[in-house]
Amino acid sequence: MPFFRVLALGQTVLLARRHFRRLGREDRHRLSQLVRKGRGLSPAERHELRSILGKLEPKEFAFVTADRFSPVPLRRWMR
Repeated sequence: MPFFRVLALGQTVLLARRHFRRLGREDRHRLSQLVRKGRGLSPAERHELRSILGKLEPKEFAFVTADRFSPVPLRRWMR
């Protein structure tokens, strides 16, 4: 792997870790339980999973990641 790809992957992992740490301890634990269960989730568990994933603010994560790798600073109104 070229060095810059490894560097980009490392930066993305650190950004993902930062977002993941925003969850409370209970939510992190429950998220790992639900993800391990996989396809056998009940409708209530799926709703719970969506709720926890929503707390991770995926839109903000995508923006921060794109801003990190963009040669031009992204505008604030895009958030």
